[in-house]
Amino acid sequence: MKLSKIYEYLDTISPFELQEGWDNSGLQIGSMDMDIDRVVLSLELDMDILNGYGENTLFVVHHPLIFGKLTSIDFAKYPSMLIQKIIQNNQAVIAMHTNFDKTHLNRYVMESILGWRIKTESDFILKAEIDMNKEELISHIKKSLGLDFVRVINPKEYINSVSLTTGSGASLIDFVNSDCFLTGDIKYHDAIKAQMEGLMMIDIGHWESEIHFANALIDELKSLPISAIIAQSKNPFSTI
Repeated sequence: MKLSKIYEYLDTISPFELQEGWDNSGLQIGSMDMDIDRVVLSLELDMDILNGYGENTLFVVHHPLIFGKLTSIDFAKYPSMLIQKIIQNNQAVIAMHTNFDKTHLNRYVMESILGWRIKTESDFILKAEIDMNKEELISHIKKSLGLDFVRVINPKEYINSVSLTTGSGASLIDFVNSDCFLTGDIKYHDAIKAQMEGLMMIDIGHWESEIHFANALIDELKSLPISAIIAQSKNPFSTI
């Protein structure tokens, strides 16, 4: 199957034009004329994933491999070492990042992983009404997302509403209108701001909240005439 046909299909599922201006979603490595034998879905790429599949493989990832200013191609450094391997293997890469956040990923985590009905949503923030005390909410989040622990800012005894942004969403604090905000990569000064403004926040991790990308996408690809499989990337952090 031509890569161009797969790209067009992905664009109907989650239009690339929806991505943020700073993003780099779309075709990153490869050619629209390439013949593709299989599609592999992953949060991001590493060497183990690339070595696990042969030529004519299209990797559809959430995190763009080429992101920001790329000033040199040094094969000893990331991401150039992966770019070299992809080209050598005659493989291709498409990224679906902020466009997929808006159309699928946040909704999938809120509904299918956490099991909450969405009351309101904007581009990146989903809100649900719940009725849980602090212990119930934290236990539910840890169990649903497979977390051993969570970092909590400004804990409240009872929570009637919760907002969610997967990945790194703490910069959106000013747009949250809930008792509690769930997101990853919460920085110290974001925590201070939330504490001073009376907003409860729970850090659910970047990898942990976005690892569901492949599962959120794979059902959409069942109508493709070639197989789509999942290859989960590894969490770069270890808890010691």
